[in-house]
Amino acid sequence: MKIEGFEYTRVRGAGDVELNVAVGGSGTPVVLLHGFPQTHVMWRHVARDLAADHTVICPDLRGYGASDKPADGYSKREMAADVVAVAAALGHSRFGLVGHDRGALVAFRAGLDHPDAVSHLMILDVLPTLDMWDVMHGASAAVGFHLYLMAQPPGLPERMIAASADEFFGYFLDVWANDPRAIPADVRAAYLEASRNAVPSIVADYRASATVDVAQDEEDLAAGNKLRMPVTVIQQDWGAALGFDAAARWKTWTTDLHHQTTTAGHFMAETSPTEITTALRALLNR
Repeated sequence: MKIEGFEYTRVRGAGDVELNVAVGGSGTPVVLLHGFPQTHVMWRHVARDLAADHTVICPDLRGYGASDKPADGYSKREMAADVVAVAAALGHSRFGLVGHDRGALVAFRAGLDHPDAVSHLMILDVLPTLDMWDVMHGASAAVGFHLYLMAQPPGLPERMIAASADEFFGYFLDVWANDPRAIPADVRAAYLEASRNAVPSIVADYRASATVDVAQDEEDLAAGNKLRMPVTVIQQDWGAALGFDAAARWKTWTTDLHHQTTTAGHFMAETSPTEITTALRALLNR
C-alpha cells in the first residue's frame, strides 16, 4: 500500500540498512515517522495535506514495512541515525521531525543526538523511554503488557507472537482506535501483513527499549541534555489515567515545550488528521 501522489524510493540509512521512503510535495522538509503496528501509510492524510507547501518524507522505520530488517541494530540511536542519513541523502541537512508511538521514540533520540539536523520536533502519544518505564506501576501497568512481553530475551516472545500474529497485532489496532473507521479494512490488512512479516525485528525494537535505550536516556538525563528545538507533544491524557504529570515529565527534557492532550485516541493522525496538521503547522512557525 502506498500514499497516493507520492514517489517511492529506497534510501540508505545508517550502515548498510536501506529504508523504503515515500516523498511528496516541495518546500521546507518534514520527516514523518510511523508507530506500531503500522507503516508509513498511517501518515496518508497528514502527508498529502503538508505536501501543499512542504517536502514530506515518510520512511518505513528499519524493521518495519518494506524497509530492511536486520537481525540487530534497533537502539533508537541507530534508528535515529537512519532518519538523518535518509534526509541527507535526499538533500536535506535540516528538517522538521514528527514521530508517532515507536517513531516518536526515534524522533526523540534524533532530537537529542542530532540537534543541528532537527529544526522542530513533534511527539505523538508517548513518553521518553526512561519515563515510560518509571510510570508503569501495579495493575495499571497491564495496559502495557506488550512492553513486558517483548522485553524478554530472544526466543519465546517471537514464537508466541508469530503463532498468533494477526490476533496479536490486530488487538492493538482495535483497542487503541477511538474510531475504527479511521483505519479502513484495506489499511488494516496492510498493517497486519507488514507486521506479520516483521515479528523478529518488531520484537527487537521493543527489546531495545528495555535495555540500551534506557541506558542512553539515563546518560542524557544525568548529563542534563535537553531538546533544544521547539517541541510540541500531543498525547492522550495518560497522566490522569495512570497518575503522573505528563507535561512535567516532558519539561524535564525540553527548553521550548507546547504540551496538549487530545481525545482523538492513539491513532490520532488517522482519526483526526486536521488536528495534527494544524498543530504541526503552528509548531513549524515557532
